[in-house]
Parts: sequence; structure tokens; C-alpha cells
Amino acid sequence: MIGDIIRQKRKERGISLSELSRMTGVSKSYLSYIERGMKKNPSIEVTKRILKTLNLPITVITSKEETRDSREEYHY
Repeated sequence: MIGDIIRQKRKERGISLSELSRMTGVSKSYLSYIERGMKKNPSIEVTKRILKTLNLPITVITSKEETRDSREEYHY
């Protein structure tokens, strides 16, 4: 889930939610919703801002989704 990835990478970098909010221009409460899975599909613009700030490629979220989908698709 995108929120889990964002939380993990944010914490690895020692960035608080408040700092990430300031750096991205995304409200702290909205970031919290994303991280807790309450907002599962943030807009691509918001997602790009967060990933850019955390210096992460977009593939960090798409590759996990594709892997999960592939396993489901080919599981007989």
C-alpha cells in the first residue's frame, strides 16, 4: 500500500509528518490519512510531490502493485 511505503521511507529519512507537510505543501492531516490507509488513492500530483521530496522513483509504488497483481493474475 502506498501509505505504508511513504511512512517507511519518511521514517528512514528521519522526517516528521510536519516536516514532510512543509516540504510538499500537502497538509499534515492529509499525509496522515495517506499513511494510515484512509486515503488509498491520492492524486498523481500529490503522490509525485511526496515521492520527489523523499527522493523516490515512481516505481517504488508501482512495482509492488504490479508484483501483487501479477501473482493474483497467474495464480490458478
